[in-house]
Amino acid sequence: MGGHSHWAGIKHKKAITDSKRGKVWTKIVREITIAARMGGGDAGGNPRLRKAIDDAKAANMPAENVKRAIQKGTGEIPGVTYEELTLEGYGPGGIAIFCEATSDKANRTTNEVRKIYENNGGNMGSAGAVGWMFQRKGQIFIEKGATDEDTLMGVALEAGAEDIKTEDSGFEVITAPADFEKVKSAIEAKKIAMESAELTMLPSNTVKIDGPDAQKVLKLIDELEAHDDIKNVYANFDMPDSVLAQGDK
Repeated sequence: MGGHSHWAGIKHKKAITDSKRGKVWTKIVREITIAARMGGGDAGGNPRLRKAIDDAKAANMPAENVKRAIQKGTGEIPGVTYEELTLEGYGPGGIAIFCEATSDKANRTTNEVRKIYENNGGNMGSAGAVGWMFQRKGQIFIEKGATDEDTLMGVALEAGAEDIKTEDSGFEVITAPADFEKVKSAIEAKKIAMESAELTMLPSNTVKIDGPDAQKVLKLIDELEAHDDIKNVYANFDMPDSVLAQGDK
């Protein structure tokens, strides 16, 4: 989930991940398969595959599952062919939502996701409806106790980071997609622990959401993320941390 209240969003997303590990594995397998199909089965020369394998390790996925997914992607063993698609639309309060999905039946996935939008006070648009509001960026979060601002700035900016933002809970490092791995590796080399590190879609502007609309937004986001074919969900809401941390209760 991508919203303005980043730290609460991370913790909320972790709770979702922990409660739905089987679905998480399914989504990671698909990503490994697609990454291997597009860039080959050597993680050393395929950053997307390397990231997917890292995600698999973090989710405690068995190495054999990872190996099979790579082999399906490279064609060494037969497997389903997945198509990548974006499913964009608007949610309660006029927020923009950008979903990345993988599917072996694009029409089925599109229809199912459209119903999720409609059942939760939103509406799905055509491709490109809200994509122009987001930019692909590398995003790294570091908790305050892991380092100090001067040290982080020296390491990250030297490695090519675009920006470093200081928040109450820690630091947010922003990079161009091409520089993400280099900046991440530089931070790792200094043994600075990262709360999260990923390529994401950052909104160019945000919409303030609170009250009843906030719970509707979270319910819509949760249902989108729970769909088997949805890989990532990004939105441009600006919501109080206290509300976001509660989830859609």
